[in-house]
Amino acid sequence: MPTTKDGYVKIIKVLIVDDSAVVRKIFSEELSKYPDVQVVGVAPDPYVAREKIVNLKPDVVTLDIEMPRMDGLTFLRKLMKYYPLPTIIVSSLTPRGGKLTLEAMDIGAVDVIAKPDVAYSVSDMSAQLVDKIRAASQVRIVKRDESATNASSSVEPMCALAQTSNKVIAIGASTGGTEALKKVLTKMPPNSPGIIIVQHMPANFTTAFAARLNDLTQITVKEAENSDSVTPGTALLAPGNYHMILRRSGARYYVEIKTGPMVHHQRPAVDVLFKSTAKYAGANAIGVLLTGMGSDGAEGLLDMKKAGAGTIAQDEKSCVVFGMPKEAVKLGAVDKVVSIEQIASEIIKMV
Repeated sequence: MPTTKDGYVKIIKVLIVDDSAVVRKIFSEELSKYPDVQVVGVAPDPYVAREKIVNLKPDVVTLDIEMPRMDGLTFLRKLMKYYPLPTIIVSSLTPRGGKLTLEAMDIGAVDVIAKPDVAYSVSDMSAQLVDKIRAASQVRIVKRDESATNASSSVEPMCALAQTSNKVIAIGASTGGTEALKKVLTKMPPNSPGIIIVQHMPANFTTAFAARLNDLTQITVKEAENSDSVTPGTALLAPGNYHMILRRSGARYYVEIKTGPMVHHQRPAVDVLFKSTAKYAGANAIGVLLTGMGSDGAEGLLDMKKAGAGTIAQDEKSCVVFGMPKEAVKLGAVDKVVSIEQIASEIIKMV
């Protein structure tokens, strides 16, 4: 729970923007259970939200994408240009919702949460929402420069490795991870060892995110399916709302996709992936922990290191939120702490 320098609980002011009265009510009621979060206002559309942002000065905004009068993406572009605020996208669990959410992340949203649905209980959603709000409140948002964004997306990929190996690269990320993963994966050579990834995202959003990464990289990126083999030149992204576990049969690595209790309020959870990687790949693995709030992945990365794996964490300066990497460093789980721009080259060195 964030605190001030004097040790008092830091109150995070939240504005909820959603055309659904039900969602506004659920979010308000659930967030009222946390002493460090205060819902200072709700708005049914961007026009009302604009006035409340100016008057109430919230620290974090939750924003529905599909709204009448003005859609959320149009509003988000205006917000990032004139009054940038940490914004969490609230989206439906649909393929269209996934694609729109990725566009919102490109515009400047810091995280995403699914609307209450049969796939997520209200209690699960509540715990995830408050974690995301706490993380978002620590993010410093700056006005977006389109030209700078476009220039940074042009990345020079690395040359192919002299030979491939049977190593496995396991990567975990949360808040800020969509951009961090893009920077890492676009630099990976086409015959890099098999990659397995957990990014904290709801279902369907991971489908769209994997497709987006596949279009940008030299490797093949896909949303993982049960029993998919972990092979050179391929990255498997854990599907939202499912844990992903590494298994081994002889010389073949493959993944198991399964349900189960949330870990660190997350499903998929990085710790679940990392602990299984430590068990089944041992010294043949490399673990990478990227930007994110909380401690998910820290214990798993320590297990990987104890099993002989090389371990890497993203540094504080390049993290959107230096939470997960920081916890791993505190545990002594990290061999190398480097900027996001250097992580791909560090992975290649370890390979």
